[in-house]
Amino acid sequence: MNVREHNRDVWDREVERGGEWSVPVGPEVIEAARQGSWSILLTETKPVPRDWFPAELRGVEVLCLASGGGQQGPVLAAAGARVTVFDNSPGQLAGDRSVAEREGLEIRTVEGDMADLSAFDSESFDLVFHPVSNLFVPDVRPVWREAFRVLRPGGRLLAGFMNPAFYIFSYEEGEEELLRVKYSLPYSDLESIPEEARERRIAAGESLEFGHTLTDQIGGQLDAGFHITGFYEDRHRSAPIARHMPTYVATRAVKP
Repeated sequence: MNVREHNRDVWDREVERGGEWSVPVGPEVIEAARQGSWSILLTETKPVPRDWFPAELRGVEVLCLASGGGQQGPVLAAAGARVTVFDNSPGQLAGDRSVAEREGLEIRTVEGDMADLSAFDSESFDLVFHPVSNLFVPDVRPVWREAFRVLRPGGRLLAGFMNPAFYIFSYEEGEEELLRVKYSLPYSDLESIPEEARERRIAAGESLEFGHTLTDQIGGQLDAGFHITGFYEDRHRSAPIARHMPTYVATRAVKP
């Protein structure tokens, strides 16, 4: 099946139902950002350290990569950056446009596949902001290569992604507290689970996900040419595994 089309439709429905990562920020958040008081997320709960960003955002060319929903892009634009939001979901992009119109911000929105940034020339951006979203593509390495290409020398890639260990567990039926190792890495909703289970997920409108190895997540950035200069971990608020270990990774990488 076409993974990109399926996940695009899932996220458009997520917008319609008002899902957590599809609710645009309010006017008070934009006003605070204009005054220099702002924070945004690469992962679920920990704000990105401010020193991961340039000291002055005014005029900085930012690509919010697979980062639609009206949450990060408008904040960065209100703080002075020149923002382009690139996302697979028209509904998510509409959230960014709605905030831009409401607040008088200039935000460019482009629909497309995060692994194909051919819409942009090489060395077009100073910063790529890529929150947890590459779990929705079967191969993450093209994402890193494309991010490297579109960044200028000295540009930064700020990325959040899933700890692949998240995907090895399954719960016994009716035993929510029991974590059972069931799957191997790399994980794929297309290959790791039985066809019947996959069809149930698709019929229920769930996204198709992929648990990439750290070799592909971190090693992939290094192989693309990046120097990793920052790292932290974060946890899901509710997933049982998060009681035992971090479930997210965030990296800051620089193009030499």
